[in-house]
Amino acid sequence: MQITQQPNQQGDTVDMMVNMGPQHPSTHGVFRLVIWIDGERIVRAEPHIGYLHRGSEKLCEGEQYSQVITLFDRLDYVANLNCELAFCLAVEKLMGLEVPDRASYIRVILCELNRIASHMLFYGVYGMEAGAITPILYGFRERERIQSLFEGVTGARMMHNYIRVGGVKEDLPEDFPKRLSTLTAQLRAGIDECDKLLTNNEMFLARTKGIGTITGPDAIDYGLTGPPLRAAGVLEDVRVSDPYSIYDRFDFGIPVGTYGDCWDRYYVRMEEMRQSLVIIEQAMEQMEPGPVSAKVRRIARPPKGEVYLRTESPRGDFGVYLVSDGSDKPYRVKVRAPSFANLQALQHMLREAYVADAVVILGSIDIVLGEVDR
Repeated sequence: MQITQQPNQQGDTVDMMVNMGPQHPSTHGVFRLVIWIDGERIVRAEPHIGYLHRGSEKLCEGEQYSQVITLFDRLDYVANLNCELAFCLAVEKLMGLEVPDRASYIRVILCELNRIASHMLFYGVYGMEAGAITPILYGFRERERIQSLFEGVTGARMMHNYIRVGGVKEDLPEDFPKRLSTLTAQLRAGIDECDKLLTNNEMFLARTKGIGTITGPDAIDYGLTGPPLRAAGVLEDVRVSDPYSIYDRFDFGIPVGTYGDCWDRYYVRMEEMRQSLVIIEQAMEQMEPGPVSAKVRRIARPPKGEVYLRTESPRGDFGVYLVSDGSDKPYRVKVRAPSFANLQALQHMLREAYVADAVVILGSIDIVLGEVDR
């Protein structure tokens, strides 16, 4: 952290600049935040991104469609399966492919588990940012259970490369229903335990209630989506407002906040994990045996054209704009990254906040720099 202070001509000090990052431990990656403070209050903030820029969208132009999936694994690297799904759905929409039911159910189950795993990471890290160490031990315990199941299904803990154009790589292991049933019971108990541990803790409430507030209209104006938007009282979820895959077959709730503060952004995610379990259990009941991939060429060649597809990732509205020139490689791929869009509201949330609350406010947005910078 770098601090500079400039005196004016009368010898009085003016606003002090505090430079947080890009190696600050609480910036969720290589994110630099420059703030100007007057005493303990933030008067101006300036985010700087780009330290993790790898040119992923440009790299997609040199890869076959099946290879692009591995690049999407590395965008939001705590919600890999959700990113894979968005790209594959975009290609399938362009090709007019009908995905087998079983493959769609497998996708939904894994993506909702991935949502819980992502929110569990948020829960643990956010507890630390508010000054509590214990929550991350509980959050990682539940996350590890999910990662273990992912490893049994996809062969990898994080970079799965499991969802493919037309379906999924292979069918589920024979013991998957039993393992999933055990896991959902453990997760339900684990979420309740995490909830009791942190949610109504007096110190946690003091650090989050009324901090970093934003109204619903302002949230919409800034382009917020996902939990930060719903925490501001806006009822919007792509799974319901613009259903994709088979989400229209499930009955689930959409948690919505009231004040748009840090606590609301936290608790919306806690409730989302419970709703994800509701979706998973319905999917398991409805899923029947069958093929897990459509009949599609190994090297996909979508017809010439363009398509835009939206999904609800753990961080918000994740969109993929895809242009095909008829070859086996995309002509253009553009990602609408929710973490990048949600960061636009950071300056608004930080205005007049205490310096000590800067990290808590940033953490409540739950950004992933791999998705921000791309």
